[in-house]
Amino acid sequence: MLERLTPARLLAAACALLVPLFVLGWLTREDPAEKPWLQVMGGGFIFNYRVADVYYGFTAAVMRPLPTGTIVEAAFEDPAGGPPHVVRQRVGGAEMTRLALRSPPVRGVEAGRDYAVSLRVLDREDEHLLWSRDLAFRSNISDTVVPDVPLTIGPGYARNPATGG
Repeated sequence: MLERLTPARLLAAACALLVPLFVLGWLTREDPAEKPWLQVMGGGFIFNYRVADVYYGFTAAVMRPLPTGTIVEAAFEDPAGGPPHVVRQRVGGAEMTRLALRSPPVRGVEAGRDYAVSLRVLDREDEHLLWSRDLAFRSNISDTVVPDVPLTIGPGYARNPATGG
């Protein structure tokens, strides 16, 4: 039996096994160039009644390494009307795996209404659009639950003297 196991036969058997596995792997591989640059993991509205703050935003996972200096831009619809709030972040590098963008404080949020966010990835010179996606976020409550002035002030959430506290 051992005399039949020659190095040439072992090499032929290994090739016969590895070639189909290589072909199967090649056919089922996922081309990184076909992946989107970002995948939105989640997002929504944040109501902080203690400091009278309302904003919305999202967290995204980087699906393909962003070239250094890439600009990620989000245009958040203004619930009170007017032009969108544009937020930009310069990113890039292989170490970046997630990013989060949020609107500035907003007012006029209505329950059950969709608010549009336009997400764009631009090159470092801000000349070419690399990728874009439109999103929508909905709040289950209106911003009437948030007071006009902060109930607390400072890092320890001390009562705001202006509210009678």
